[in-house]
Amino acid sequence: MIFITGATGSIGSELCRSLAAENTPSRVVYRKEGQQIRFEMLGLEAVRADFDDADSMRQAMRGCDKLFLLTSPDPKHAEREIAIIKLAIDLGVQHIVKVSTANTNQSSTLAYARSHAQIDQYLRHQPIDWTILRPTGFMQNFLDYAHPIGKGILPHMLGDGQISYIDLRDIALVAKHVLTQAGHAKATYYLTGPASLTATDVASELTAGLGIEIQALNQSEVDTRKALGYSGLDAWHIDALIEQFKIGANGGEIDVTGEVERIIGQAPRTLTQFVNEYRNHFLTH
Repeated sequence: MIFITGATGSIGSELCRSLAAENTPSRVVYRKEGQQIRFEMLGLEAVRADFDDADSMRQAMRGCDKLFLLTSPDPKHAEREIAIIKLAIDLGVQHIVKVSTANTNQSSTLAYARSHAQIDQYLRHQPIDWTILRPTGFMQNFLDYAHPIGKGILPHMLGDGQISYIDLRDIALVAKHVLTQAGHAKATYYLTGPASLTATDVASELTAGLGIEIQALNQSEVDTRKALGYSGLDAWHIDALIEQFKIGANGGEIDVTGEVERIIGQAPRTLTQFVNEYRNHFLTH
């Protein structure tokens, strides 16, 4: 039985659909009333629990032998996920698959790169099987900019930096393979899309796919902070995103790897495919 955290998020939702399609025994943890309906419709077990309530998590995870670990980064990120790992080991979980991030490093100026590094290091020293997935930037993040893109502008703060964007659906497919197939114990996989792209490259792909001229507009940090503030993000997340953008602008992101195709047996989705599939989302905002 696979225990799935982060099931209401983008990667977790895709993973649930893939596991349900293959009738893989899985149990989903959810936090808010009503969230269970979508999982029950897929034929998955759904249990309500709170990450900060050890007793509820203990009851929810009992009887599972694998754990998919993904929670949203915040100031308590490392504390929370390490507590979940400890609980899972105590309950007899034999394999933990954790979603990390590609630029994980304990000396990083990026807050969630540090917290992921702390969690990853802790997990690697535990007496069970583990697999760490380290994806780069998500193509789906461009959906957050659908409104300005629809008006012909791709705002960014990346300069000429290149990022090997990955479709999060491919991350979910990798997770499914790792959770259901042997041979992935004590492995760390860096997951990317098929090409490293600048913001100008992305704008060109959007132009071709949407049929309207999209220009990449390199914004100042001040303007980017204002825009992020309007979106409702708190200061911790805004600071983290700004630092992430700076890393990308300075060439600090990883190059293309072949891990996705090697693991799942098919090439990762291209940005061209992504834009074509989400075309209506961009054009209706």
